[in-house]
This record gives sequence, structure tokens and C-alpha cells, in this order.
Amino acid sequence: MGTTQLEPVPEPKYWHLRTVLSEALDSEFSVGEILPNERDLAARFGVARATLRQALEQLELEGRLQRRRGVGTTVAPPRVGVAVGTQRHTWPGTAGDAWQPVDCTLAAPPAPVAEALGTGRDEPVHTVRRSRVTHGQPVAAELLYIPQTSVPDLSAIDAPSGPARARAVLRELQRLELDHQDSAVELGSARADDARELDRLPGAPVLVVTTRYTAGGRTAALSTATYRADTCRLTFGDSGDVEIHHGPQTRAS
Repeated sequence: MGTTQLEPVPEPKYWHLRTVLSEALDSEFSVGEILPNERDLAARFGVARATLRQALEQLELEGRLQRRRGVGTTVAPPRVGVAVGTQRHTWPGTAGDAWQPVDCTLAAPPAPVAEALGTGRDEPVHTVRRSRVTHGQPVAAELLYIPQTSVPDLSAIDAPSGPARARAVLRELQRLELDHQDSAVELGSARADDARELDRLPGAPVLVVTTRYTAGGRTAALSTATYRADTCRLTFGDSGDVEIHHGPQTRAS
């Protein structure tokens, strides 16, 4: 049987423009800078606006650009590393934690969460809401569910709600000896509340990282963190992120 020689397929015009634009982002623009409007960009590169839009959409998918409502198209910050498979186990809120506490409420969790925690469906648990921001933009939102039995001394703390209450819950949680933590990652779509907090449209792609913390042989806390898929990347191992130099002015880590 003979070998079939495939004819080379010419590179689509928008893909070539995507490469040229990517090089321009590295050499001419800084993080957060607003790009010129489509008409000016199309004229500069001598292409139709439809071709330009295809190239911009590809760069947005790759996380190089962000389209922000009421602002325009901006250069995206470096992707945030989402560590999975690490051997370093720590409680949320310890030193070096990049998350910021936003609020804390006491309410019954969703049924799947209650089952994972081993609590009754109507049993209230502490729900800590946290956010992660880079270059002034939200990149992730987290709901951390903590049974009342994990923080039994919290009743003595006079912080009814808000960030102060969230920090108090996390401090009490850290009094436990952490046995283990394990995480699972899946691709999902942003729900309305997540989309609003992450400045995305509902249905936008997100990475959902679920982490279970165990202490004393039981689940002491459960985290569901939603990351913007266009601004985050998965990292593996214990040595930290790998730096990739795109050009003279930008760096992803």
C-alpha cells in the first residue's frame, strides 16, 4: 500500500495575524493596557476587521487578552498557577495564602456538600467566602464550608459577620492538626453568581477545584474554588511555578 502525501495547508490569515499580534503584545504593551480600537488595529496590520476579530478571539482564549465590559480589550496579567498534586498540606488562611476573606455566614450547605462533610442536610455550617485578585482583577472565588464541630470555640469570638468573622473561623480551624488534603479539578461553566464576582458572562469556562481537608479521621472542611479558565493554569509538583518568558516586557508565572 503506497504512502499518501498530504499537500501543505496554508496558514489561515487570522492565525498569522494572531502570531504578529502576540509579538506586539510582548514588545509594545504592558499588563492592563488598553489596545487601540478594532478599526485602528485593522488599518495598522492591513487586514479586514473580521480577520482581526478572529485573531483577538484566539488570543483571548489563550489568556493573552481580556475583554472587559465598559473598558475594552486589555492585555491580560500572567496566568495564576493553580497547584494540584502538591505534597505540601496547609490549612486555608495560613501564611502565604493568596486568598482574601470576604464574608462568613452560618447556613445549611448544598446537599452534596453536607454529604461530603458528614453533617445533616439542615445542619448549619460556617461558609467562608474568599476571593483571589491579581493585578487588581478577580481571578477566582471560593466557598469554604466548615462544620461547627471543627471550630467549637468560635462562639467566644465577637465577630458576627464579614471578613473579621471569616478570619476568626480560619484561625480556629488552624488549631486542628491537618491529616491530609486532596483536590479534584474539573472544567465547568460559570454560574450567575460566580460570573458576577469574576467579571465574566454566565456560562464562561471556569476551572472548579474541590479540596477536602481531613483532621482526626474526618472531613474538617471542604473548599470549592472557581477559577477563570482564561487567567489560570494548572501546576504540578512542589517546587513552585515555572517561569516562561514571552518577551522583553512580560512574564508568565
